[in-house]
Amino acid sequence: MLYDHDPAARVGAVDDERLRLIFTCCHPALAMETRVALTLRMVGGLTVPEIARAFLVQEPTMGQRITRAKAKIKAARIPYRVPSAQELPVRVSGVLAVLFLVFNEGYLATGPDTDPVRSELTAEAIRLTRLIRALRPEDGEVAGLLALMLLTEARSTARMAATGELVPLDEQDRGTWDAALIAEGHRLIRERLASGVVPGRYQILAAISAVHTSARDAGDTDWSQVVALYDQLVRLDRSPIIVLNRAVAVAEIDGPEVALAVVDRLGDTLAGYHAYHATRAEMLRRLGRSDRAGAAYDKAIEMAGNAAEIAYLTRRRAELG
Repeated sequence: MLYDHDPAARVGAVDDERLRLIFTCCHPALAMETRVALTLRMVGGLTVPEIARAFLVQEPTMGQRITRAKAKIKAARIPYRVPSAQELPVRVSGVLAVLFLVFNEGYLATGPDTDPVRSELTAEAIRLTRLIRALRPEDGEVAGLLALMLLTEARSTARMAATGELVPLDEQDRGTWDAALIAEGHRLIRERLASGVVPGRYQILAAISAVHTSARDAGDTDWSQVVALYDQLVRLDRSPIIVLNRAVAVAEIDGPEVALAVVDRLGDTLAGYHAYHATRAEMLRRLGRSDRAGAAYDKAIEMAGNAAEIAYLTRRRAELG
């Protein structure tokens, strides 16, 4: 547990109890990845398997990482103390990472024993991000994360079919998207663009979402702009998942053959990630390579934990014949 050397100083700069706990646990004495994982476990309500899937590591590895973090806190007697207003900036990046991962788990749950979409998690992540926005109105990454969440949440009613199957973006009924959330998300992005400050990771992700939510239908999507934004994002974060998502956009411009070459280079890194195999399956399908596409779908179905996603992938696999 964290140690409280000053029991009287509990409230600090943050009024909301849940948010206070997150800021408190995101202690800068811990490595960023460790503090995020620990906070997700202690405050975010995510299980060790869910956290492990978020970080693309094995469950025992994540369990050991969290255990070591707790041991370090105990050995170093890191104080359990709500940060002051002056201390918030050094902790906010960790807090945003926690809320981003909590939102993602709600948007598309990774485990087989939960609902495919956990709206209580997405709602809480949005609520807490709004509170941080009130605390730090000039922070572009806070605004970017809020915009990203709003634009993603705006599509929630269109993401699930009556059959319980996941509906991909290009097949969604855009008339059911929440116009108010989209308008708010777009406004936040315009404000950040007008600031002239170089955007960070969440702002770029929000801008990509804005391109998608600005298109009247999938065919109107400005894929060149999406790729340009991903190019900008890759310069900040060369995460293999970002490279994988960029390849999906590249396929719309340069074709699936070019995109597949990029995806295949990620095989060693993302072999345990179901979306990697699902993406390969779609590329191979478009190229008419049905046997290889079927094998890739099978791998994706085997690894996926979300029931709605499995239903979608199973249908796509069956359509190959």
